[in-house]
Amino acid sequence: MRRRIPLLPTTLVLAAAGVMVWLGIWQLHRMTWKEGLLAEYRAAAGKPSVTFPRIPTDQSLLFRRSEAFCLQPVGWRASSGRNRSGQPGWRHVADCRTGAEGPGLAIDMGWSQLSAAPVWTGGKVEGIIGPDHYGQVMLVSDRAAPGLQPSEPPSLDDIPNNHFAYAIQWFIFAALAVGIYAIAVWRRKRL
Repeated sequence: MRRRIPLLPTTLVLAAAGVMVWLGIWQLHRMTWKEGLLAEYRAAAGKPSVTFPRIPTDQSLLFRRSEAFCLQPVGWRASSGRNRSGQPGWRHVADCRTGAEGPGLAIDMGWSQLSAAPVWTGGKVEGIIGPDHYGQVMLVSDRAAPGLQPSEPPSLDDIPNNHFAYAIQWFIFAALAVGIYAIAVWRRKRL
């Protein structure tokens, strides 16, 4: 007696494998997009200095030189970071008041081995625009606040481009799903 291939499980496995292949292709497209974005960032380092954006979400300005004026720090954040020698510790980010309105300005004012907030009252800051949290950007100051060392400047090496590996992973998942299902159907037929 010859057994037929089960229709519903076969359809489900092929649909799942199709989705996995589509996800792999999508990751390849993301890789191309990310390579273009990284090329833009690489080119930004050589462009003239810009005024720090009023709304700090413009990712196209990453890695550009910039300057801003902090009227007064209204809060400090300490997060893990490195100094220019690569030594791990705390980077100190001042959330600054820039006027009566607006989202304000975040400035990495330097690095230390202690997480305690430094003493700095504001002023003109020059540096490089780098990524902050929640899709915002910050200014990484060239000159550290008193008692701090300059933080490591933003680096393209910190932006992952692992989309090719993800694409390969999805293609392998699809091949494994089809292969395991084919073995299961073959074994079922032999019984």
